[in-house]
Amino acid sequence: MRTLLIVQHSLTGGTLQMAQAAADGARQEGGVTVRLLHASQAGPDDVLQADGYLFATPENLAAISGQLKDFFDRCYYPALDRLNGRPYASLICAGSDGHNAARQIERIATGWRLRAVAEPLIVCTHAQTPEAILAPKVIDEDDLVRCQALGESMAAGLALGVF
Repeated sequence: MRTLLIVQHSLTGGTLQMAQAAADGARQEGGVTVRLLHASQAGPDDVLQADGYLFATPENLAAISGQLKDFFDRCYYPALDRLNGRPYASLICAGSDGHNAARQIERIATGWRLRAVAEPLIVCTHAQTPEAILAPKVIDEDDLVRCQALGESMAAGLALGVF
């Protein structure tokens, strides 16, 4: 049985909705265990026991969230040189852009020698005021379908041994 680990952090709920949709899609595929963990609860053992990864974060101040950064800080060296070639993808919930957070994940994944199997999936909420940024998010159904499809394709690739 292959394992897809989805590590997420969400302050206003948008990223969590995206990660849950990806997990729902992945669970459609038989032969794959899906683990959806908050970044604060995921550790090196979770990373080492997984066969593929989805990293989900809001973009905060043009960077990944502090909680996801903390996850990478805690897991990076214990997993270094032990994940080479494993597949990953990322989900970014952004107010305007999301590309800097995606690049940050890509740099960390490059250090872990992970293999990107999809372009970062960025959902833009257009939240630009302090009130809108801090408000609970509701992700559009079309974007959730895209997240679900990414989770499903990740799980299918793992189940079929494509990656």
